[in-house]
Amino acid sequence: MRLRTDDDIYRARLVYLGPPGYTLPIHLPYAQYGVFILLVPFYMFVHWAFTFNVELFPAWEIALAIVTTSFIFRYVDPDRPARMVVRTALTDWRRTREPATEQRDPRLIASHIRIREELA
Repeated sequence: MRLRTDDDIYRARLVYLGPPGYTLPIHLPYAQYGVFILLVPFYMFVHWAFTFNVELFPAWEIALAIVTTSFIFRYVDPDRPARMVVRTALTDWRRTREPATEQRDPRLIASHIRIREELA
């Protein structure tokens, strides 16, 4: 009897291959399309906030969205979804630890140590 493992869920990728009869040259999971579509307007808003100008074709914003999407999905796997990667990056960016300036030696107090004699 052969037992099937549950690894199939890790191999399954929901991928849009393109319209019927015309396969796209790249294979991207649906989640990457969603993140890309959310990042383009975000970068357009950031560009508008700095320049108060909206361009006809947002080439730089699209390029930044592509790079950011590929960077996010470099760390995505079946056990770590994209939202957790983004949440971890934002948390690490906001709350980094300050380097320890003072190094302390451990305190050893002899009053807490009890020595018993063994009876032979």
